[in-house]
Amino acid sequence: MYKITRKRNVWVVTLLSLALFTACSKDDDSSTNTGGTEDITNNINSNLKDLRSATHRLEFPKLKGGHSTVLTHKLRTGEVNYSVEWDIEKMSNRWTCYQIYASNAQQNAERKPQNSPNLYPMDPLWTANAFFSDDPYYGSGYDHGHLCPSQDRVNSRESNDQTFFLSNMQPQVHGFNAGIWEVMERKMRTYITATGGSKDTLFICRGGTIDNQGQFTYIRNKFIVPTYFFSAALMKYKVKGQGEWQYKAIGFWFKHENNSGTSLKPYVVSIRELEEKTGIDFFCNLPDNIERNVEAKSHDQMTLIWNIK
Repeated sequence: MYKITRKRNVWVVTLLSLALFTACSKDDDSSTNTGGTEDITNNINSNLKDLRSATHRLEFPKLKGGHSTVLTHKLRTGEVNYSVEWDIEKMSNRWTCYQIYASNAQQNAERKPQNSPNLYPMDPLWTANAFFSDDPYYGSGYDHGHLCPSQDRVNSRESNDQTFFLSNMQPQVHGFNAGIWEVMERKMRTYITATGGSKDTLFICRGGTIDNQGQFTYIRNKFIVPTYFFSAALMKYKVKGQGEWQYKAIGFWFKHENNSGTSLKPYVVSIRELEEKTGIDFFCNLPDNIERNVEAKSHDQMTLIWNIK
């Protein structure tokens, strides 16, 4: 019933030339803007061998493969809205990744109304039997927990509507979804301004734990409920008066439970620690020297440079 569409590159290019081609000046690209080729060719854990060009973007972690596939949602303009790694066997989202930058941080549309017919539609990119025949969230006691939040995509009606696809959801108890998880989402939105021609970009990857034993449970019909949720963010930015791009990263690790707290400090973890907890290699398309640097920051360093209270 649902069909995954894949875009194949018909040109024969080397990995190096492909990486250089994508290093353009648009504010929604995957460019590292390091000014050289050595860092790119020395990146040993990237997705650059994958034929889907979207997977080369900086928000992408290393692909798991196996029973998983990538669903990349694009707008009519051709702009990537967000991407999902979907586990077909488990019928569950492993993560959603996306970017925030000045032009898509603008508010030009309202959130999709709660009384919309078919509020949470099936993903049109799903293959047959990739998900349940009926929406298992209804009557389960869990919220439809957005991973790319609706409020991060109010730049257009189309971009907001796409965030309501069931592939972008994980089951969340309401006191978590409307509690500490929402606090984190709001905080991350503050780092990008919608005005002033800023070229700063925030690269985000979020999900719930579905792989490691003890990090998820099943309810009816093998519907997965994560025991933990995570968020990894990388920011590419410039300091006023300096010409070089700089990078910083931060991770969050939450127990999935009702939580009305307002302080994010207890949940800050390094990207390296988040990788150990989840088994996911975040921001693998960064040049290795930058990746190692941003992954190794301590809790105190991250809370200081990200102004986490």
